[in-house]
Amino acid sequence: MEYRIEQLAQAGGVAVDTIRFYQGKGLLEAPRRAGRVTWYSEGHLDRLRRIRDLQQRGFTLTVIRRFLEGELEESDEALVEAVTAPTPPETLSLDELAIQSGVAKPLLRALEQAGLIFPTSDGDEPRYPIEDLEALAAGLKLVEAGVPLPALMELGSQHAAAVEATARRAVELFDRHVRERIQAAGGNPEAAERELLRLFEELLEASGTLVRHHFQRTLLRAARDHIEHARE
Repeated sequence: MEYRIEQLAQAGGVAVDTIRFYQGKGLLEAPRRAGRVTWYSEGHLDRLRRIRDLQQRGFTLTVIRRFLEGELEESDEALVEAVTAPTPPETLSLDELAIQSGVAKPLLRALEQAGLIFPTSDGDEPRYPIEDLEALAAGLKLVEAGVPLPALMELGSQHAAAVEATARRAVELFDRHVRERIQAAGGNPEAAERELLRLFEELLEASGTLVRHHFQRTLLRAARDHIEHARE
């Protein structure tokens, strides 16, 4: 069975312009052309429904392309959803964050530029996770204790850069030694999907605990070394 573009749009539950947009992005193959008329196949309809399903799960077009091209397996869907489309956190506007934290808006923008706080969206009104209040309160305690704000921001930026590099390396290790191993084993795709998601959630929590404890121990060791060195 073949469809004109209007028929395909109706069958797929999308607008004609959406189909053209997907074609322009390379997500849909070009239709068969007969003279001035273009015809779409059942394969186009299946692919269109697949794109819609993935979009409704919150996946970006870049991620959808990787699924369509086979770079990501169907058993990756739950894991990808947990990473790219998690449950939206409770958020605050910049004004609300400033009022509740007691930190002026210009300083909040400076902290964002330094990579110490991140908005959860890039829309007309960026929103900030409510957990940022706890981080800002901790920073204020250090400032109130006498740590110069510029020095604290510089330290925060250095820490953020180091954490970013460590996190990217951790993701690479998970992908190479956990995800690829499970995918290579074959078997039931649904079971593989559940196993990947379970391991990711467990390792995410374990990594957070490991990093937190390691930093605290390292900080205490650095403080001890500093004290001992000062005595010399």
